[in-house]
Amino acid sequence: MQLTNKIREAGFTAKEADSIRRIAAHSGFGDPDSVFSCKERLDRFIRLLVHETRTVGKGDDRETSCILSKFYDCRQKAEIDGHVNKIAISNTHQIKNGQILKIFVSGSGVFRSQVVKNATGYMTISRPLNAKNVSLKEWRGTMISVYFWKEGDAGYMFDTEVKDEVFSLGILSLKIAHRFSLSRVQKRRSVRTKMNVPAFLYLVGEGEPFHKIESSPGLRCMLEDISDTGCAVTVGGKASDDLHVKMQFELNGAAVCISGTVRSTIFREDTNRSVLHIEADPMPTEMRNRILGKVFGTFEEEDYDDRPFRALDEEALGASYQNLVSDHAHVDSLTESGGEPDDGFDLDLDLEPQTVGR
Repeated sequence: MQLTNKIREAGFTAKEADSIRRIAAHSGFGDPDSVFSCKERLDRFIRLLVHETRTVGKGDDRETSCILSKFYDCRQKAEIDGHVNKIAISNTHQIKNGQILKIFVSGSGVFRSQVVKNATGYMTISRPLNAKNVSLKEWRGTMISVYFWKEGDAGYMFDTEVKDEVFSLGILSLKIAHRFSLSRVQKRRSVRTKMNVPAFLYLVGEGEPFHKIESSPGLRCMLEDISDTGCAVTVGGKASDDLHVKMQFELNGAAVCISGTVRSTIFREDTNRSVLHIEADPMPTEMRNRILGKVFGTFEEEDYDDRPFRALDEEALGASYQNLVSDHAHVDSLTESGGEPDDGFDLDLDLEPQTVGR
């Protein structure tokens, strides 16, 4: 069949387009392009595609997986674009009081600051301090580059000038000039969903297969959230950055094992637990589809009598796992961006699983 504009833009082949047209016609969609008109119709079509291919025994073949993966790309883009339109900002007047800032000064390094008061004519920020709690002797007239992470959105940068040094609300502060344009950087790349399910975590040795299902228990942990590009897990004790690990857990009754690199950690001293933010390695298409099916609520629930590995409960986190910490490890490396990673790693739009795809 001739490719329509939306089907062509989504990257489908002529053969795949024929399958889309057939399912759309049988399911009352009519024009195949109408499948892409909104998130709800995409969700409905994905469910129909999954159901039909499983009914005829083609749920896991390569062609079906490829078509499904492209539909999830469309669904994810629709979610991210819609989210951005709601919360993205365009100028410094829209930055909220209390926002954590990183200040870059050429030749002097990186400093931490916070918005004290965002007024119409200027923005007041706390006097910036570096990692050693040292500030510049003179800020007035200094050109600075400002970076901040807007929670749930993206990172932003702008260049501006320090106009004056003042006391504001009893705090040593700087007045900086507003800017009517911002550079939106490190945008979210994928959609995540909260999980809170028990899992096993393994260190990946050199030459070991990344996604091989393990039969023996690993380090006990809790999977906090997941996307097709990463996840967050909680483990007992402290942990290092840059460890190569893999996570194994149950998803709709089937075992899933994803590997990745720990990009940042937060150690919570009161509970002696660490939250690890893991950037996933490229994963097989079938596994990615299964994860995105969970994220968007489009995979049917399955019943499995034989569990691939024993589920864990909350008590599994009681012990500390010191072998997750290297001798030169540093903890709490989420930087100073207000609790979100600023390395471009996704843990993205935070969707509740009970509301996704409905």
